[in-house]
Amino acid sequence: MIWRAGLRDRRLWAAAAIAAAVAIAIGSLTPGDEMPQNLPWDKFNHFAGYAVLALLTGLAGWRGLFGWGVVSVYGVAIELAQTAVPGRLGADPADMLANALGAALGLLLLAAIRRTVLSRN
Repeated sequence: MIWRAGLRDRRLWAAAAIAAAVAIAIGSLTPGDEMPQNLPWDKFNHFAGYAVLALLTGLAGWRGLFGWGVVSVYGVAIELAQTAVPGRLGADPADMLANALGAALGLLLLAAIRRTVLSRN
């Protein structure tokens, strides 16, 4: 069952989380002149991306405050790394907040799903 992952399943979820983290890094560290000019819903994109990353890390076994902390620190690190990328401002506190809130939602959503699904069994 997906919500009670064994070690093999956790490794697959960890691989998916790493792939998501790499995708976030590529999207976040692409120079500004190579990005689409008008990306809509910037903060929502941060929120949703980090919610998915946190959900995947939760499925990989990193739960609660530890999982949230790891994903949130990753978001801060990406924002700080953006300051060295041409055409990107980076270090935006609003982006860091959207990342952290998205991570919290991802883990809370996973906990709620697990609680609901496992209470039925």
